[in-house]
Amino acid sequence: MKAFFLGPKSENEAWVRSEIQSILDHWFGWRKSLFPNDPEVISKPERREPAFLADREAMSQALAELNDLLEDETPKFTPRYIGHMVSEISLPAIFGHFAALLHNPNNTSKEVARVGTVIEREALEMLAEMIGFEPSEVAGHFTGGGTMANFEAIWRARYRLDHWLSLALYLAEHEGVPLRLADATQMGWQRYRELVSEYSVPDEKLRDLSAVVSNPYETAELISKHIGRPYRGPVILVPGNKHFSWQKGTNIFGLGEEAFWTVDTEAKGKLSIASLKQQIDRAENEQRPVLMVVSVAGTTEAGEIDPVHDVVDLLEGLKRTRGRNIWHHVDAAYGGFMCSLLHTPETPHLSSENRKALAAIRHANSVTLDPHKLGYIPYACGAFLARDEEAYAVSSFKAAYLDRPDLGDGKWSTTIEGSRSAAGASATWLTGKTMGFASPKFAEVISSTFEACHAFREALESSCPWVQVLHPVDTNILCFSIAKPGDTLSHSNAMTDEIFDRLVESPNFAVSRTVLGAQFMAPQITKHMDAFGGVVDADHLVLLRCVFMNPFLASPEVRTRIISEFSKELESHYQAAVSSLTQ
Repeated sequence: MKAFFLGPKSENEAWVRSEIQSILDHWFGWRKSLFPNDPEVISKPERREPAFLADREAMSQALAELNDLLEDETPKFTPRYIGHMVSEISLPAIFGHFAALLHNPNNTSKEVARVGTVIEREALEMLAEMIGFEPSEVAGHFTGGGTMANFEAIWRARYRLDHWLSLALYLAEHEGVPLRLADATQMGWQRYRELVSEYSVPDEKLRDLSAVVSNPYETAELISKHIGRPYRGPVILVPGNKHFSWQKGTNIFGLGEEAFWTVDTEAKGKLSIASLKQQIDRAENEQRPVLMVVSVAGTTEAGEIDPVHDVVDLLEGLKRTRGRNIWHHVDAAYGGFMCSLLHTPETPHLSSENRKALAAIRHANSVTLDPHKLGYIPYACGAFLARDEEAYAVSSFKAAYLDRPDLGDGKWSTTIEGSRSAAGASATWLTGKTMGFASPKFAEVISSTFEACHAFREALESSCPWVQVLHPVDTNILCFSIAKPGDTLSHSNAMTDEIFDRLVESPNFAVSRTVLGAQFMAPQITKHMDAFGGVVDADHLVLLRCVFMNPFLASPEVRTRIISEFSKELESHYQAAVSSLTQ
């Protein structure tokens, strides 16, 4: 895999220079070859004028200033950076991003992205193959990041629920069919089409009863009349280990944050199936439609993978026994690229349970991926994938200047973002073409990050008895607190914070800090404290967090040296923290 990265010392510099130059040469030549009879705009005499030369010199100076400023940017390429979910970017990603950037395609429409839209489609198919969706059936698009991809899922789940509810409300109003919210909002598209045909329901009548395209308050009043109680709207069921974007989503889509129902997590920090079932039953009893169920593959804090397979089994069982079609979205912004490991023989450090969970992603309605994380693609690049066109369906908007039937359906009318650069899709496409997301080459990169994480864990546990690792270490994220056997949680938090502050001040390593709150993560906090006989006397757990994404840690020599230096630095900060807090 060393050919696919520049190297921490720019070891592949000469070849990368030549490839960047070839991209520029191709771009320059392309511009020159088009419309050769058109006149020059910038003549040779103009290029010699003092004002022209002064402007160029000003740009050169400003660029030099920018380059100097960027020398103080966080050096995320080095294996010493283990702070957040960002690392070195791959060479095919750089080349693909740069080449597309120069052509500046806007994937809003084929009119301005004849090639960009094709590249996007092919890149989506590569990602679909990796996670297990059928490439020929997958629908989706690239986004500005995982947050926007999660919003796309909410939008589509709401579109589906609104259609089914509008039909049920019409039948209650005009045909005297009793309105049962759980039956109505989870009926499925097949039943929806059967009822539309059976009762010859006109589309415009459904629009009049839609809470999305009509007046939502009037629709709610009408629903309340038919169910005999105040209608309080749909809910989203999301585990306590969720990303903050889900709470944002309930706010932005006007559902109200009360509609954000948290599913408990168990002692390993993963979604509790028992709690999920309770919340689904509670929603039905309270006549609150379930807009969607979310499971997480690769949590932000510690990288845990929810039991996606168990969620699939629960929802399939509800569909089979009670006719419930509940939208299941997997937020795999971080962990989705770990699905590359499914295309290889069993990988060390990927448990059988996590293999089952990752393999079950293919059964979800939709998935969020972030190529700019474990895809090693430049920011900002997220992706929303729906299993098929039916799951991708959403409200469509019209714009006369983009409405060109001869060009086919443009994404502009069915994406939250209007303009979308093709650079992320191009970077993903070239990475997929060369490394292959479902190939041994890419799996080797992901596997090496797992190995690095576990090597660090073993070293710290053996050399630093006051390091208390948060278990399980599911993937390539290592979280730990600082505590001796019998310490209180409050003292542990103080020590961990003290050492984090010292690490931040040091130029040698970059780590991050996270906090688990007892409101949603109490079982995991209790399990962690019990492991070393700690006493729980606080409502949160402070952790040092190390994210091992860097591909250069695959080198045994690099890994051994970094582990040794990190352990020594941690020991030094620990002794200083002990002295500081006991004064």
